[in-house]
Amino acid sequence: MNDIVKKITDADLLIDSFPAGNNEEVEHFRIKFLGSKGLITGLFDEFRTVPVPEKKEIGRMLNDLKKKAGDRYNRLKEVMESADTGENKFDLSLPAEPVPLGSNHPVSIIRNRIITIFERTGFSVAEGPEIETGWYNFGALNFPEDHPAMDMQDTFYIQSGSTGPSENVLLRTHTSSVQIRVMEKTPPPVKVICPGRVYRNETITARSHCFFHQVEGLYVDENISFPDLKQTLFYFAREMFGTETNVRFRPSYFPFTEPSGEVDISCLICKSKGCPVCKNSGWVEILGCGMVHPAVLANCKIDPVKYTGYAFGMGIERIAMLMYRIDDIRILFENDVRFLRQFSGSA
Repeated sequence: MNDIVKKITDADLLIDSFPAGNNEEVEHFRIKFLGSKGLITGLFDEFRTVPVPEKKEIGRMLNDLKKKAGDRYNRLKEVMESADTGENKFDLSLPAEPVPLGSNHPVSIIRNRIITIFERTGFSVAEGPEIETGWYNFGALNFPEDHPAMDMQDTFYIQSGSTGPSENVLLRTHTSSVQIRVMEKTPPPVKVICPGRVYRNETITARSHCFFHQVEGLYVDENISFPDLKQTLFYFAREMFGTETNVRFRPSYFPFTEPSGEVDISCLICKSKGCPVCKNSGWVEILGCGMVHPAVLANCKIDPVKYTGYAFGMGIERIAMLMYRIDDIRILFENDVRFLRQFSGSA
C-alpha cells in the first residue's frame, strides 16, 4: 500500500509543477497523465493488486488524482485557446500592407492585342514546339536545300540528321512550322494564327536579337484570293495602329508564298515626315505575306488545285517598338524594373 500511495503523491506533485506554456506542452501533459499509457492509467492497473480492505481509500485517492489531472488539462487548454483568439487577434478593419503590383511585359501586351484582333475575324490560336526538324522548319515550306537561311550563320542547329537536312534538329527560325503541323492534321478550311518565340543566329544589336517573337497567320480554303489577304491586313493595321494609319503593299519574295509581298504603314513617330526610324521614307515595314505556294499545300497533302490560301507573319518586338517609341530592342529582354513599371497600366 505504501508503494502505490507514494506514487499517487508523487504524481500529484508532478501535476502541479508540470510545465505547460504552449500547445505542444499541453498535449504532452495529456499524454503523460491521461493517455492510454500514462501515469494514471498505470496506477489504475496497479490498483488491482491492492488488498480489499485498502481498496476504498486508494480508489478515492486515484479518482481525485484523475479528476485533478483532467481539470488542469481543461484549464490549460482553455488558456491556450484564449491566447490564440483573444488579445492577439487581428483587427480586420486596419488597412492592408501595400503590395506592389506587377505589370505585363510590352511584348505580351502587343501579342495579346494582335491575337484579339485576329480572333475577331475568325482566326483560332495554334502553338507548336520550339525545337523542330529541318522538314517542318524548311523542307515542307519549299526552301531549297542551298537556301542561305539554312546555313549555320542563320540557324541554331542542335543535331545533324543522318538522312539529310530534313532530319536536322534545330531551334525554329519562324512559327511557320506550326502552320505545317496544323495543315498536316486538319483538313481545310484552316484559319489559324501561330504566336511564339523563334531563334536566329544573328548579332545582337539595337535593331536585332538572337531570339524574338512572331505571330504568323494562315487561311486555307476554296477560292481564297489575294484581295482577301489585303482586306484582312488592312483591317489589322487600322485596328492596331489607328484609323488614320496609311497602309501599302510592296512585292517581295518568300519560298513558301507566291506571289509574295511586304506591308508598310505610315511612320507613327514622324507622321510620315521622315525620321531615323523610317529612314526618312515616311514608311515602316511591319510584316511579310503572300499566297501559300502550291508546293507547300501539296507537302501537307492538301489539293493545291481545289484549295488556295494566304499566309502572313510579323515580329511582335518590331510592333512593340513602334507602339511604345522604343529605340533599342535589347531593353525588352533586360528585365529592368524601371522600364517595365511604365506598362503597369496596360493590359
